[in-house]
Amino acid sequence: MSLYGKDVLWRDPDGGGLLRCDLRVTPGPEGETRMADDGPAPGESPIEGRGALALPGLVCGHHHIYSALARGMPAPPRPPRDFAEMLELVWWRLDKRLDDEMIRASALAAAIDGLRCGVTCFVDHHASPNAIAGSLDLIAASLDEAGLAHVLCLELSDRDGPEAAASGLAETDRYLASGRPGLVGLHASFTVGDALLEAAVDLAERRGTGLHVHVAEDGVDQTRCLADHGCRVVERLAGAGVLERPGTILVHGLHIDDRERGLLRDSEVWLAHNPESNLNNAVGRLSWRGLHPGHVLIGTDGLHGDVLRSARAAYLVGQADGLTPGTAWNLIHNNRRYLRRHHPSASRDNDLVLTDYVPPTPLDDGNLAAHACFGLDARHVRTVVAGGRVVLDEGRIASLDESETLRFCREQARRLWDALERP
Repeated sequence: MSLYGKDVLWRDPDGGGLLRCDLRVTPGPEGETRMADDGPAPGESPIEGRGALALPGLVCGHHHIYSALARGMPAPPRPPRDFAEMLELVWWRLDKRLDDEMIRASALAAAIDGLRCGVTCFVDHHASPNAIAGSLDLIAASLDEAGLAHVLCLELSDRDGPEAAASGLAETDRYLASGRPGLVGLHASFTVGDALLEAAVDLAERRGTGLHVHVAEDGVDQTRCLADHGCRVVERLAGAGVLERPGTILVHGLHIDDRERGLLRDSEVWLAHNPESNLNNAVGRLSWRGLHPGHVLIGTDGLHGDVLRSARAAYLVGQADGLTPGTAWNLIHNNRRYLRRHHPSASRDNDLVLTDYVPPTPLDDGNLAAHACFGLDARHVRTVVAGGRVVLDEGRIASLDESETLRFCREQARRLWDALERP
């Protein structure tokens, strides 16, 4: 059954600017959102826009759903002295303790968080080295239940030994063979040996997809790459063929030099920017020097599901490089462009976000980006349509029993935290 959104402020995809209009949203895999001037048809479900801003469903360009149960978790055994210890004492301790129920709870918790922020698709990078088999299916099924589209991958690494690496390759291959949208995931270069890197690139080529790789988030990635391989990280990935795979996402890219920037510019890879995570981990600030702004995605790196907040942070942090509200707002559009180009089955034209953002100053196509950076945020998300069905209805999660689901998530979080406190 189609949905009829009455009286919204909509950005005309054909270039007509912001228009006051009605919208029709049709269901199904081939569904679409289009302007309607003929009134609701018999049987169509009406959605009241009340004159407020409507947006296409938002996309998170890089997430770590597996971290969704970390909020409030026990402190590590001792304070990390640097980024490498942050990984060892916090995140690698956590991911090793995940089991199937915790993974499912993480995906459901992330889905609820994302929907309340207007996000209808996650590009996710998963890690659970002691619960690899079927992990991507669990995440996919949970996101499907909530109504979110997804592009998934499993983080491949040598840090947990050859058996985990082989198991990760097999899980990735099995999942991609199912035809669902996905990538071949890799952790940072300093935890990936040459044999695993070669196998990951071969798998991506065989399955016709790209890779999703952490790159130079911290200086340790470059230091160890130079020591172990005699080159810098992006040079190593280029030599292995990573940059040649369409749809490849490199994440962070804070500690790359001008030669590496040139390699990125000369390729079709995308860089996922996670400004709040960079600040949280004190690893530095992305320099926009020499980057292709049209190939930068905006992500959250597992901190939360709020893409609008991340885009605002990108603007605030990026002002040192002259970043404008328009460039920051375009990161959100880049995320959708990436999906359309590389994962069309996850790029749904019938995803829609209705807000209650009624600005106190004039709003038009020319200043929408400024409104997004200084006014519009997740608190304004009122109704979300995903795949042509209402999944958030006037602030109420409609696709899940939110109370029962969050109860389950808290139970699994407690199990995870108890496991973290055991030796």
